[in-house]
Amino acid sequence: MKRWWPPGFGRYLITHPRDVPLVASAAWPMRRNRWWSRPPFLPLPDDAYWRFRLTTFNGAGEQPLTPIAIVEAARWSRSQRGEG
Repeated sequence: MKRWWPPGFGRYLITHPRDVPLVASAAWPMRRNRWWSRPPFLPLPDDAYWRFRLTTFNGAGEQPLTPIAIVEAARWSRSQRGEG
């Protein structure tokens, strides 16, 4: 899978459906501009921005993303917005 979709993430979301809105609300602001005008026509982050976010998330960006790490980052993001 793509670098923004780690192995086991889909399985995690299926078994933890309450985390789906949390992850979606954290991911939505990272979508690239005019995502609807370029293939694959999905609200995915720009490659350069994604590399930047990985670096700020775990330092050198060398550690692989895990489903738990993504959910924890989404929870942190929500707490910073004052939503929880």
